[in-house]
Amino acid sequence: MSIRSKATAAVASAAAMTLFAGTALAASPGAPGVGDPYFPTYGNGGYDVSHYDIRLNYNPNGDRLSGTTTILAKATEDLTQFNLDFLLKVQSVRINNAPASFVSDGGELTLTPRGGVRKGQDLTIVVTYADSPSTVKDRNGFTAWTKTVDGALAIGEPEIASWWFPSNDHPTDKATFDVNVAVPNGVEAISNGTFLGTTRQINGYTRWNWRSTKPQATYLTFLTIGQFEVRQSTSPSGQPVVNAYSERLGENGDAARASVERTPEVIEFLSGNVGPYPFEAQGGVVTPDLGYALEDQTRPTYDTAFFRRGANTYVVAHELGHQWFGDAVSVHHWRDIWLNEGFASYMEFLWSEHVGEGTAQENADFTYDLYPADDPFWNVLPGDPGAANVFDGAVYDRGALAVHALRVAVGDAKFFEILKTWVAEKKYSDATVEEFIALAERVSGQQLDQLFQTWLFTKGKPAQAPGRATDAARSLSVQAEPKSRAKIALTHQLLDARK
Repeated sequence: MSIRSKATAAVASAAAMTLFAGTALAASPGAPGVGDPYFPTYGNGGYDVSHYDIRLNYNPNGDRLSGTTTILAKATEDLTQFNLDFLLKVQSVRINNAPASFVSDGGELTLTPRGGVRKGQDLTIVVTYADSPSTVKDRNGFTAWTKTVDGALAIGEPEIASWWFPSNDHPTDKATFDVNVAVPNGVEAISNGTFLGTTRQINGYTRWNWRSTKPQATYLTFLTIGQFEVRQSTSPSGQPVVNAYSERLGENGDAARASVERTPEVIEFLSGNVGPYPFEAQGGVVTPDLGYALEDQTRPTYDTAFFRRGANTYVVAHELGHQWFGDAVSVHHWRDIWLNEGFASYMEFLWSEHVGEGTAQENADFTYDLYPADDPFWNVLPGDPGAANVFDGAVYDRGALAVHALRVAVGDAKFFEILKTWVAEKKYSDATVEEFIALAERVSGQQLDQLFQTWLFTKGKPAQAPGRATDAARSLSVQAEPKSRAKIALTHQLLDARK
């Protein structure tokens, strides 16, 4: 470059800096939440994340987690500051390679980039941190990180990320993930997506490498560390399958394996009903200490208690049903939780039909009869349950009845067309209950306002079970219990433990 060219470039650079400074002065801080009416502080405004690279070290002795998360994002407005959701102790922050100042306050990590950020600007955010997550509590005195006798569990809904990586922690901002965790030799570290193998390190640690290439919500990103039997195989569809079983399952271990090893079979069945499986890998994890099950993307996690009465494929059908309803298509706000739990619960009804242990109609009849008209169960509205009732039993059971009511109203052909169209059109994004109702009406050609008003938005027990013939109304005392009901009841009892 000539001296004249250098001088011209310097003038242009100075002008650009002056313009940027003016833009920065006109900018404002990003919102500390995305505006979710149930959980106003969840997520953040002002930017959109595309990728997380999480590279950590974990020592089970002392519960010591340390490392770096690199976030790729784009500013969606001019910013003087923006937030990440994070609770652990931060050592340093760099934004686009320059050190940035930061303040941590009760789960809000506020970052101040030098000179501000322009709308549309690409951001590379590097956060280095170290802490003992099990000792860290949020503003409500709660910790979602579980220290176990042989490792730890980072699994939770509606939040878990803040205890192990900084993020924009809301389902409306999905991203791809690389998760790489070093643990002592002989310890396993399990996460989402495709297993990329292990790397032995010189300090007596082994690094476990996982990659998720499809958009993934932060709460669906999990980490399980401990002593596990890891089984790798290939599904009939050609996808990698990784299942992991804690060495502490005891007498429930064989029942757990007899259930979770059928994951590819259940996925094959569900694919025939709701469309192609939306992700790149399959599997499951079974562990004690969790207390419930969660639909972690590609690899649900199950507590060993689900298998205390023997094999239980109903919880597998439920959590795999979430891969379509909740994972591929996520809630826009947490009030839309019926789109997750009502449909995943209905997948249990479909699986019951498939294996000959009770039709969906029989399960709907029995579920309807199970709750007397004066039971408080009927006062929780699946379409808007309230923040305190996001995981109430009514969201599952009455939610499944709402799905069955739709099936009865539109017929099987249109019903399954609705489910497939919903996933195909909304896949890898988020949606509202109202959007589903509009799509159901568009595909079916029917006006369905009254149906959804009755089952999702009106307190009290509807006059009749959906689909039951008028001459078939029977009391619970004479209603035959479907063979599948005991396992479905156990599944929902434990899933309800998240409350």
